[in-house]
Amino acid sequence: MEQDKGKGAKEPCAGSSLTRRSLFEIAGRAIAAAALPPDLAFAGAPPLDPGAAQETTSVMERLSRYMSEARSRALPDEVVEKTKQHVLDTLAAMISGSRLPPGRKALEFARSYGGREVATVVASNFLCGPIEAALTNGVLAHADETDDSHSPSQSHPGCAVVPAALAAGERFGISGTHFLRAAALGYDIGPRFTMTLGGQRFEAESHWSTHSISPLFGAAAAASCAAGLNAQQMRWMLGYAAHQSSGLGAWNRDTEHEQKAFHFGGMTARSGITSALLVQAGWTGVDDILSGKDNFFAAYNPHADPAGLVDKLGERHEVTRTNIKKWPVGSPIQAALDALVILRKQHPFDSAEVRRLSVRLATDEAAIVNNREIPDICLQHIVAVMLLEKTVTFASAHDQASLKDPAVLRERAKVQLIPDPELERLMPLRVAIVEVTLTDGSHFSERVDNVRGTPENPMTRDEVIAKATDLITPVLGAAKCSDLIDGIFHLESFSVIRDLRTLLQPS
Repeated sequence: MEQDKGKGAKEPCAGSSLTRRSLFEIAGRAIAAAALPPDLAFAGAPPLDPGAAQETTSVMERLSRYMSEARSRALPDEVVEKTKQHVLDTLAAMISGSRLPPGRKALEFARSYGGREVATVVASNFLCGPIEAALTNGVLAHADETDDSHSPSQSHPGCAVVPAALAAGERFGISGTHFLRAAALGYDIGPRFTMTLGGQRFEAESHWSTHSISPLFGAAAAASCAAGLNAQQMRWMLGYAAHQSSGLGAWNRDTEHEQKAFHFGGMTARSGITSALLVQAGWTGVDDILSGKDNFFAAYNPHADPAGLVDKLGERHEVTRTNIKKWPVGSPIQAALDALVILRKQHPFDSAEVRRLSVRLATDEAAIVNNREIPDICLQHIVAVMLLEKTVTFASAHDQASLKDPAVLRERAKVQLIPDPELERLMPLRVAIVEVTLTDGSHFSERVDNVRGTPENPMTRDEVIAKATDLITPVLGAAKCSDLIDGIFHLESFSVIRDLRTLLQPS
């Protein structure tokens, strides 16, 4: 599911001039070149000199230096607090995800595939190599729609950044403070890549997936910080990450959420930590994958300005612009649930009093959640559950049997989803307009622009803890859940992050 989009997403992104025409022109030139004889196709290209000294641009110099210094750079208090909240939220998504079909399959794969016993596989009783652990925990984190999201980059950072930081942190024995800085760096770097490419517009027009490109670079940055790479090594590492960047918008056709979990979290965490481990092991590469022949931007969006990667770097921390979902459901449904809560506070009513209910969403958003087969991304079903139970919990949002419950179906018949072209024009701001008509003729309407959990309407620490408790307790128990939450908010006290392991696995 695409991520929540707040007002912060209205900022123009570097490289936003990408158009369908420009993409077709690029493709046309490539086809024309391919049709020419080999000796003429690239006649204008200068001969390559393998021995020539490689140069780096100021963007790469600044980016790699910033990344290499992150492990020793103190973070502002607000950023530390937000990073802890997002680490907790992502770990809670991993733990709850262990009981969903994608999570169960990931755990089975990891258990059978093996690897050196180095890193924690969350919610399990075994260890894996860091690459296998990152992959598995990434799938767990996006086994459904519980994890965080970053609107301007059109991506879910946490499901890749946190697994990669954790696995690399255990591999290299880093402290809790170092882990927090690695995670914060991942949030800073990954989203800037797809923001620079053009965000939502880039994904729509190119058919590449921002949901894989951004988390990959975030995971690579976090793992590289944990590995202690210097500036030169960071430059090589970015080359390995760029070569592994991939993913198509076809993820949206996955009805089982398994390939999607791999796409958003597993693949990206795996590729990110692999990039870091290869360079830490002594591998070298291209000094500046962001410029020169066949560079990253030439491949994805030649019109993008690489300077976007360092725009306000060190001043604007992207973890503070990342959303935490209040509701454990698909992002386009969040605003509708918020609107229902507001309406019921203003005009208390029971489900039996509702004659009809309509929800207006942006056209593309409505298509994503319209009568889907999966409960937590089906708007009509989730609204029906909310009407009946007056809330939505992780358990109720993932109750497959409730899709056929006669009581739920009665309420669902009252719900109409209306695609709204006017709201589409406001994207990436995700807006919902809910109208309720009662049996006595009363009519109420509520519009929500900023969903609870977005930077414009943030959740409190207590709300984040309440959500995490709902997700963690059924798997690890109340006592361990409490200890884990306390540990996350006191990560500075951990001399080695692997000491967190006992709190992440069953007793």
